[in-house]
Amino acid sequence: MTQPTPIRRVPGHLRTALDLAARGVPVLPLRAGKVPFANCSACLYTSCGGRPNMKTPGPCACPRPCHAWAAATTDPATLTGPAWTTAWKQAAAVAYHPGGIGLTVVDLDHADAVAWARRTLPATRAVPTTRGEHWIYQGAMPSANAVRDGVDVKSTMVYARWLGPGTGTMTTLPDAVRELVVKGRSPVRPVTVSMPSGREECRHRTPVYLERGIAMAEQRITAATSGVHATVYRTFLAVLSAHGRCGCLTDSHAARLFAAAQTKGETVRHCTDAWSNARTALGM
Repeated sequence: MTQPTPIRRVPGHLRTALDLAARGVPVLPLRAGKVPFANCSACLYTSCGGRPNMKTPGPCACPRPCHAWAAATTDPATLTGPAWTTAWKQAAAVAYHPGGIGLTVVDLDHADAVAWARRTLPATRAVPTTRGEHWIYQGAMPSANAVRDGVDVKSTMVYARWLGPGTGTMTTLPDAVRELVVKGRSPVRPVTVSMPSGREECRHRTPVYLERGIAMAEQRITAATSGVHATVYRTFLAVLSAHGRCGCLTDSHAARLFAAAQTKGETVRHCTDAWSNARTALGM
């Protein structure tokens, strides 16, 4: 007598992830504490696009799924593949990349933040969280934490927990939310970076040459509308290549570049890593 084929049990979180992926939502598993799995050691502490071998932000060409938000995928073969078999068994939650589907999540972390949103922001789809609510708007934008007390903005290059579809009609991302990131962003923090030691004869002849190069680099970063991580790295690489070997480049020049990158949403950690990677690539 032929034995029936055993039915493979699908972990609950994986079942949720596959359902979301089928609807075009890029998803990934989270550990307890809302922490992503360390799938990709190369990207564990550096956002995708910030390393010399990555040309654009997003899922990298690693043999395993990338790390954190860049691991989010709609590919069922990746979600059910061997690289994530253990991850789904251990998963405590499902996360998704809001910016990947053109959404922005305003994460309201406590009752006062929710009350503020109800007074200030247009009503939209709301999802209850452990301590507050997620307000979801149609439209993507740069992400930022702590734009005010208990309020984070999650959209591009971050992940948010999937807590259900929520209730209410989703509305278009308002300017009031975009302005939160501009007004609420923490001041640019001072940076301390390792500067190249002068080993070559200076070819600048005049400070104007160096000043023009730094100004052009700032403009290149500021003008980036996509691929900011990659633009920052390539700009740092170009500046160090042109100005980094004679000793004319100073901490104040680096601080200007870091400040330009931070106004585009980059973290100090990413700037420092990109600077270090550029120096390594140039053998400095």
